[in-house]
Amino acid sequence: MNVSASALSLTVADVDASRDFFRTHLGYEVTMADDGFCSLTREGAAVDIVLLRKGTEVLPAEQRDREAGGLIVALTVSGLAAEEARLRAAGAPITMPLREEPWGERLFQITDPNGVVVQLVEWAAPDHDADGSESTAVRVVTPSPGDVTVSPNATMTGLAAPSRGSAELSTWTVAMEAGATGPEHSISHEQVWTVTAGSLEVTCDGRTEKATAGQTLILPPAVVRRIHAPERAEAHVSMRSDGVASVPGTEGTRELPWAR
Repeated sequence: MNVSASALSLTVADVDASRDFFRTHLGYEVTMADDGFCSLTREGAAVDIVLLRKGTEVLPAEQRDREAGGLIVALTVSGLAAEEARLRAAGAPITMPLREEPWGERLFQITDPNGVVVQLVEWAAPDHDADGSESTAVRVVTPSPGDVTVSPNATMTGLAAPSRGSAELSTWTVAMEAGATGPEHSISHEQVWTVTAGSLEVTCDGRTEKATAGQTLILPPAVVRRIHAPERAEAHVSMRSDGVASVPGTEGTRELPWAR
């Protein structure tokens, strides 16, 4: 059997809604369309998508009332953290945040208006030398525009992280303008902040410590803190790569996309 192409056919209630979702967020283009039908494709190795309206007579009678459910469209990509940040900024419904499995799979999920789950995946395969042993070569990380996250109070530039080659630790830079103050929050793991320019003030448990350029702040885990820049400041931050943030008065935790 010689397979020249492949497509996944999805039966949905609203063809137009799924079509717009795949075009807007995932780069698909329409190749054919008719009432209750749409065929989508995109560059690269992504599977083609065929959308059929529920109840259409094109389907056998026993299949007409079924809808896509319990199915995941998995797309393997590079630069997963940047893709997650792009989709989050675009307002895509991220229904499972970025995570890493013990076997080396990094993934997150988005869900379209018809309940079709799309999972974006990146594999953290170890490098190997010519003899098959795991490589111990040094890796050089060069930040790209996709590694930059801008918040109302700071700009974070991701450096080492699991999505960029590290195994255990994440590092990034933080830049804050004079007078900027971050929100109260806590981090699940210890962080080390080395101030490289200006100065930072950290209030923790009612006590404020100030560090100037060349000094280092060690922030304990799970303790509420607030960071303020009395002048324009820059810092280099490191922590375990699986750290998450919590905000007082809110439920759940928040991923740090620049550290994933």
